[in-house]
Amino acid sequence: MLGVETSCDETAVALYGGAEGLLAHRVYSQTELHAAWGGVVPELASRDHVAKLPGLTRALLAEAGLAPGDVGGVAYTAGPGLAGALLVGCGFARALGYAWRVPTVAVHHLEGHLLAPRLEADAPDFPYLALLVSGGHTMLVDVRALGDYRVLGESLDDAAGEAFDKTAKLLGLGYPGGAALARLAEAGRPGAFRFPRPMLDRPGLDFSFSGLKTAAVVAMAAASDEPQTRADLARAFEDAIVDTLVEKTARALALTRSPRLVVAGGVGANRRLREGLRAKAAEYGVTVHYPRPEFCTDNAAMIALAGHARLSAGERGDLGFEARARWPLSELKPPAPAAVPAAS
Repeated sequence: MLGVETSCDETAVALYGGAEGLLAHRVYSQTELHAAWGGVVPELASRDHVAKLPGLTRALLAEAGLAPGDVGGVAYTAGPGLAGALLVGCGFARALGYAWRVPTVAVHHLEGHLLAPRLEADAPDFPYLALLVSGGHTMLVDVRALGDYRVLGESLDDAAGEAFDKTAKLLGLGYPGGAALARLAEAGRPGAFRFPRPMLDRPGLDFSFSGLKTAAVVAMAAASDEPQTRADLARAFEDAIVDTLVEKTARALALTRSPRLVVAGGVGANRRLREGLRAKAAEYGVTVHYPRPEFCTDNAAMIALAGHARLSAGERGDLGFEARARWPLSELKPPAPAAVPAAS
């Protein structure tokens, strides 16, 4: 299965072989292209996907020692994401499927993240609780089977990764800033500043990080610009987000009694978050599963895996273009086998 991922500013392709597992994967990051603008410029992202996809795919096939005739299907990210970027990946995947005479499968980007830990040797079995925490999404999901997902709670405004990036920008750390803020926080003194833990004073599993970001803005305006102070602010902000994510996840574990916890998405690579979740999971006697760091962020390996699973279950796409900038996970359904024409 060839996977194609172009939902935002990573151009990625991968080959997944079922029993053979992941055969090869490649990612081209557009970070340098967008850094000058302080964020992703959709039109530039789309144009760069157009330029990079053919060469990346040729290199991928050569790395795996495969020819187009060895590919049995093409999966692509159909949403959610940037509309123009999604259309590039969709058009490319549909064209390959038509030219190679193989089926194509439209994949929900978040389903890819939810399944990403299944790329690893200790792949978790269904069911499991998933904490999906990235630049665009923060949610707790009860994962029962392929396509059978129940959203238990989600962010009502900014996602955790978005809050990290915006606060990093306020600290002058540039773009993308989440990882840079975490590095700065390593030098911060715990307790030097204290930020609120949003929505922990009320029941439920939803998140809200916009108020936390506002608290950080107010604290920065009143604080000095000394290096240690900036590190202390970064540490306090990181601690507030990590504590909130860990406590909400604990509530979800108590609710679902799930034997397994999956952590996916770019923020899932945060060291302090992993430490907090590992300790909390031990209290509940559950195992924790993560994808390797390169599969926490946007990648095509998870798209190829999800597409392979759906194709194996009989799902097929038509030749139409399916790209949805907004696509709630709640609208995703289990694989629908293609209809078999009635005998004449």
